[in-house]
Amino acid sequence: MWSPEREAEAPAGGDPAGLLPPEWEEDEERMSFLFSAFKRSREVNSTDWDSKMGFWAPLVLSHSRRQGVVRLRLRDLQEAFQRKGSVPLGLATVLQDLLRRGELQRESDFMASVDSSWISWGVGVFLLKPLKWTLSNMLGDNKVPAEEVLVAVELLKEKAEEVYRLYQNSPLSSHPVVALSELSTLCANSCPDERTFYLVLLQLQKEKRVTVLEQNGEKIVKFARGPHAKVSPVNDVDVGVYQLMQSEQLLSRKVESLSQEAERCKEEARRACRAGKKQLALRSLKAKQRTEKRIEALHAKLDTVQGILDRIYASQTDQMVFNAYQAGVGALKLSMKDVTVEKAESLVDQIQELCDTQDEVSQTLAGGVTNGLDFDSEELEKELDILLQDTTKEPLDLPDNPRNRHFTNSVPNPRISDAELEAELEKLSLSEGGLVPTGKSPKRQLEPTLKPL
Repeated sequence: MWSPEREAEAPAGGDPAGLLPPEWEEDEERMSFLFSAFKRSREVNSTDWDSKMGFWAPLVLSHSRRQGVVRLRLRDLQEAFQRKGSVPLGLATVLQDLLRRGELQRESDFMASVDSSWISWGVGVFLLKPLKWTLSNMLGDNKVPAEEVLVAVELLKEKAEEVYRLYQNSPLSSHPVVALSELSTLCANSCPDERTFYLVLLQLQKEKRVTVLEQNGEKIVKFARGPHAKVSPVNDVDVGVYQLMQSEQLLSRKVESLSQEAERCKEEARRACRAGKKQLALRSLKAKQRTEKRIEALHAKLDTVQGILDRIYASQTDQMVFNAYQAGVGALKLSMKDVTVEKAESLVDQIQELCDTQDEVSQTLAGGVTNGLDFDSEELEKELDILLQDTTKEPLDLPDNPRNRHFTNSVPNPRISDAELEAELEKLSLSEGGLVPTGKSPKRQLEPTLKPL
């Protein structure tokens, strides 16, 4: 299904016919309606008005995004959206509505909204309008002229963010100040023309992310240090560092040029030797030596300049670290505002006291209630072992089957051990013959008195 977002992902350039919604080629009735002019007022038929606006407004913005441009004109859009020789008659109304909603802005109005005194070259290009535009605005006619340049506000913000990231990821970001010409070269692929480049710079300036200064006829740009930071005005330190950087570049180019000259003198001396022109070869070698001495002197100056720049960069890093430490100390002071050693010791004592109380409560609850009985766990364990041993040794004495049992009036004899029998015999002997002498077995004592039956 077609949507402006899907169209925005399509590659830029070329005829947009293949990137338009399906009804563009398939539904003649629908496209005839969309290519017709708007009614003079939305109140006449709000449904038709909203249907057309819902089709063209997103399409205009997505087409600009796909083309990678932030500047658009009515005439360019009419040419881009031609269909079978017909031009959409309602595009001017669409642009007026986008202007009313703030999604588009006149380029001249955008320029005037930013303090752009540094962009003096734009006078007559941006700020001056044709007389008919000025008169139409004075008379209250809000029609958009076919040649007037409009700016897609959201697309310009996206382009400004892209340029800022491009700078941050480049070697130019080693110092916040950069020459405008170098920045323009860096952004050549992102900004298709000079006007777009300057509009992007104005947007960044509006967002307080860059500031521009003209120094000795050359414009320099200072970037904010972080993506969410605000740029500070260009000061003498920035200008001095910029001049040192320019001097470094000049010295480097001069050294490279002299190195090529020394190599050329060396080659001339070689050719003169081959040709047998000894004097000419000596002159070439002397020129080579003089050039090499100049290179050595320039190298010394270049090392000095680079050393100064390194110290400046180190001092800036130290300043950043110092600011971070200072902020940390301030935050630590606030967080420790009501904390003292005495309060900390008192708090620790209270915690220890509460912990001791909790331990006592836990021990009390763990003791439980025993109804005044104190059981020895070791004795209970021993008794349990005895019970288990007796249970395993003695077989279960189960009753006989009731069907096989004969009941009589006599009482069944219990099973009696030998010890019990001897005890019983002893009782009998005591009752019949008196006491048994000590040390004698009661069994032997009773033997003479027992008679066979």
